[in-house]
Amino acid sequence: MHNFIFSIFPNKNFVDLCLYQYGWEQCIPAHSFGPASRNHYLFHYVISGSGTLSAQDEHGESRDYSISTGQGFMIFPDQITTYIASAETPWEYVWLEFDGLRAKESIEIAGLSPGNPVYHSHSVEMRENMVKEMLYIVHHKDEPALNLIGHLYLFLDFMLRSAAHVRKPSQNKLRDFYLKEAIAFIEQNFQNNISVEDIAENCGLNRSYFGKIFKDCVGKSPQEFLIHYRMIKAAELLRMTKKSVQEIGISVGYPNALHFSRAFKNVYGVSPRSWRLREGILPPE
Repeated sequence: MHNFIFSIFPNKNFVDLCLYQYGWEQCIPAHSFGPASRNHYLFHYVISGSGTLSAQDEHGESRDYSISTGQGFMIFPDQITTYIASAETPWEYVWLEFDGLRAKESIEIAGLSPGNPVYHSHSVEMRENMVKEMLYIVHHKDEPALNLIGHLYLFLDFMLRSAAHVRKPSQNKLRDFYLKEAIAFIEQNFQNNISVEDIAENCGLNRSYFGKIFKDCVGKSPQEFLIHYRMIKAAELLRMTKKSVQEIGISVGYPNALHFSRAFKNVYGVSPRSWRLREGILPPE
């Protein structure tokens, strides 16, 4: 019997930590998924049974991992993976796909990386609390977005506190200062015609070095983050106001309506108008 629950989180207006999709599955024997890659972090926890993960490490070489009850595995953005349920004891697992400013460093603190993707816990209590948060999200898809994001934070907290190989968080206060300065500048100027050079100059750094430390911290380039942030603000305006698509594009730094529509579609998969229609904000003509 193949039981399956799958949901897509409808709200992308969270920058620090955002949920994308989540679910639960009792797999049939030898059920497989992949090879495939993801745009965000995807964590599976194995409730029962066992299976095998095949994943690329940091050098692009594929490695196999046997994973069983009480363990989990992290899939990283753009990492090619395949995972297969055991033919004798197929796994039952729950998963969350998430991302955000706090995601990359938190996962590193938990000791997980493309070359070390398997989650082990040192605390049964913390691990059980982590799973409860995951299952809460899966079974409460109709709760308000803030409610589910709150449980996503609790999941991440319990994952960090239960992980067997926790690393110390970075103590690079200067790097953190530059990151906060960059994000504050973007928040205050995203509606203007700013560039990565402008952000770097505001931080007093050259573009190349700034781009490196920003991506190391956030997991996205400054340009990717700026576009993503603008599209989050655009979605807010599409939902909360009656402004035209062109007016909203101008409001988030895109005087050219075509360029705005292309950027929005790259992030949300549909045009701004189609997104409004899909969300039920505008009646179809």
